[in-house]
Amino acid sequence: MKYLSRTADTMLQDLLDAFGAVLIEGPKWCGKTTTAEQAAKSAIRLQDTDKREEYIATAMSKPSLLLLGDTPRLIDEWQDAPVLWDAIRTMVDKRVVPGQFILTGSNAIDKSQIHHSGNGRIARMSMLPMSLWESKESTGEVSLQQLFDNPDYDIDGCQSKMSIEDLIYAACRGGWPATLMARSPKSQLLIARNYVRTVCSEDISRIDGKRRNEKLAMLILRSYARNISSLAKKTTMLGDILSSEEVECSIDTFNDYVNALERLFVIQDIDAWCPAIRSKTVIRSSPKRGFCDPSLSVALLGLTPEALTTQLKTFGFIFEQMCVRDLKAYTQGLYSHVSYYHDRYGLEADFVLHLEDGRYALVECKLGSKEIEDGAAHLLELKNLIHEHNVNEKQMPIREPDLLIIITGGQMAYTRPDGVKIIPLGCLKE
Repeated sequence: MKYLSRTADTMLQDLLDAFGAVLIEGPKWCGKTTTAEQAAKSAIRLQDTDKREEYIATAMSKPSLLLLGDTPRLIDEWQDAPVLWDAIRTMVDKRVVPGQFILTGSNAIDKSQIHHSGNGRIARMSMLPMSLWESKESTGEVSLQQLFDNPDYDIDGCQSKMSIEDLIYAACRGGWPATLMARSPKSQLLIARNYVRTVCSEDISRIDGKRRNEKLAMLILRSYARNISSLAKKTTMLGDILSSEEVECSIDTFNDYVNALERLFVIQDIDAWCPAIRSKTVIRSSPKRGFCDPSLSVALLGLTPEALTTQLKTFGFIFEQMCVRDLKAYTQGLYSHVSYYHDRYGLEADFVLHLEDGRYALVECKLGSKEIEDGAAHLLELKNLIHEHNVNEKQMPIREPDLLIIITGGQMAYTRPDGVKIIPLGCLKE
């Protein structure tokens, strides 16, 4: 099958040009290894069943032997032999040449198993499942980077070819590369369902060798799915789980399971943005609940594309998850991070997209055109609040937003007279 370019390709090459090694992290099945293979000249796969025992034995006795080969050398699922981390760091110091190794892994390693952070030698980058641009569904007529870099960038008239039904199907299917090999639309929808079952039955226990209850793991994930894109507290979700009367669970056990799911990159909550424009007691600070891909919430809730066409309010929360996945992908090379703003007066921005250089965009996700006016009002009010703060607090100004964006499920992009950019998700790219 032909390789589809990923937004991570350029970043990987840039990091290989600068560092001795690059670690690609992210959820299973998101395409880390395939992307790494495009840049690698040799590879060793620690989960190769025919050679696994031999590889592990070699790693325990003389790990440097596994590092011999053409460079960049790919070490796939390196966390199965954590000793390789320090061996790679040592080899990078010895060779003093960038682009020596690529490491891939689908769970965060326990830091106690390595002796050196790898700082200055091993760069880290994250991957997510495919965005709509990567899966060739977005037209890519609007560049997110150009929006930041070019004040005169004209988006008026750019179009998406995706209907609401197309967006619903894309969210249910997810951005898993494995769906590209599925033989029918129906079979594509099975990937996410199988993913969550495997996470609960195997991965959540394998990550650290600690046996966990499959049923409890599934109940926790389902509670997350019911509270997707919300600020639900852990105690609320724990009460949701206990109400099933299927399992017992303390808050400590709940935290342990959530921590494991975060290390597997399955759960990816979004932190609050708390600028000093209101009292700290006014601004919400609970994480916004989220997954690495919208298809997981669909699978956990037992929904189908047909069901969601009549449940557009529910799909609105799932659509928000698809938006944040794609925003992260499109600004990866800009070293971005995403937060949200919400205060008890109802003023909010679904996302605040921060770039490394300090620029940022306030973003609202609105599925239909009827919601655009409310979204724009929120963004403009928040912008004005920041401006007023700067007028009154000149010694501690807060940078005003560089962009106000509403991402929609519509088909036409345009700029409103007040400067708010209306952009269909199906026409965005990096």
